[in-house]
Amino acid sequence: MTATEEKNTTGNSGGSGAEANPTPSPSWRGFRRFVRGRFDLSEDKASESEVIENIRKGIEFKGTNLWVLVFATFIASLGLNVNSTAVIIGAMLISPLMGPIMGIGLSVGINDFELMKRSLRNFGFMVLVSIATPLSNAQSELLARTVPTTYDVLIALFGGLAGIVAQSRKDRTSTVIPGVAIATALMPPLCTAGFGLATLQFKYFIGAFYLFFINTVFIAIATYMVVRFLKYEKHSFLDSK
Repeated sequence: MTATEEKNTTGNSGGSGAEANPTPSPSWRGFRRFVRGRFDLSEDKASESEVIENIRKGIEFKGTNLWVLVFATFIASLGLNVNSTAVIIGAMLISPLMGPIMGIGLSVGINDFELMKRSLRNFGFMVLVSIATPLSNAQSELLARTVPTTYDVLIALFGGLAGIVAQSRKDRTSTVIPGVAIATALMPPLCTAGFGLATLQFKYFIGAFYLFFINTVFIAIATYMVVRFLKYEKHSFLDSK
């Protein structure tokens, strides 16, 4: 091969390499900056310690939280008894069920075993209190809580994402968290499960509790995803055991 041919071969291979890795155009870089700016979550983000402390407060069911849970349970039960959608929505708005569920997702995201134990303990207590509800007969609103679908999974996932994003903001007075409480519907399935258990209609109990379980799992998963996306610091242990 002559020197001229070698030069041409080298030039051709260099040209093909440049074509394989083209430099992004200014318009594309500008578009990416625009999208990143629009979807940036750091602008009004609350401090990590503040978010964790607020979620911790919502985990414990004692004092005010416990009384509100009991009242919300009775309101939901009465709404299911009289088949009133408005009353059921009211119960979902005031019930504090999201606290332990977000606590579970947060504890996994930051590797906090103590927070996990507290969240699970209060979650179990919350379930027991909510299931022990008086219901007299099966109305259409109650029956609607016994047949979970794929849409319930998506509602729980996107509702959980909206909830934890709102929880991580400096201003938490928006309508997002109440809206998530309505969309994910945690209280009515628990009351319906209590009805199925009390009347020994296990078809109702299994269906309603499965719906509640789906909502719980995917809200916790959504919380974990956002916590990792925001890069919250993980707890480390001196002893690996």
